[in-house]
Amino acid sequence: MSFSERFIRRPVATTLLMVAISLAGAVAFHLLPVSPLPQVDFPTISVAAQLPGASPEIMASSVATPLERQFGRIASVTEMTSSSSTGVASITLQFDLNRDINAAARDVQAAINAARGYLPANLPSNPTYRKVNPADSPIMILALTSPTLSKGQMYDAASSIMAQRLSQVSGVGQVTNMVLGWSKCGPH
Repeated sequence: MSFSERFIRRPVATTLLMVAISLAGAVAFHLLPVSPLPQVDFPTISVAAQLPGASPEIMASSVATPLERQFGRIASVTEMTSSSSTGVASITLQFDLNRDINAAARDVQAAINAARGYLPANLPSNPTYRKVNPADSPIMILALTSPTLSKGQMYDAASSIMAQRLSQVSGVGQVTNMVLGWSKCGPH
């Protein structure tokens, strides 16, 4: 008698055995330990510089470029990204996983100080830096409109009133003002 002949001659026993194996598999599947992907926080530092009224081209050439040159000399930088918009240049530096974020922050501060002589003289303040988690995304994005206030008044209200009050809320890490463009909506 062959191995498979036993199962062919006893179809009820074969069916019960298959049901038992399936149930045991379903129960065992839910009891299997599942380990999540490891939580990896890349040492990342974001640098921001502001020059009110400057075009994105000027921010890129006269503010971001000198900073990037100095940041390029820092050891263990694995990635550097930069973006420039009206009045704001933002540079993000990512370091090796084994790099201490506090030591990297000291190197970034030294690079900002070294780049100060190459930055525009009318830069109101030194560029600032902060440690960031690249996996974080904005929690809230606000857009403001007003039928009575001008664009400048809206920007001033957003930066001086709303941003200040939002930054005082417990748990808020950063509040940024970004002006991407203006469009006129409504009747022409």
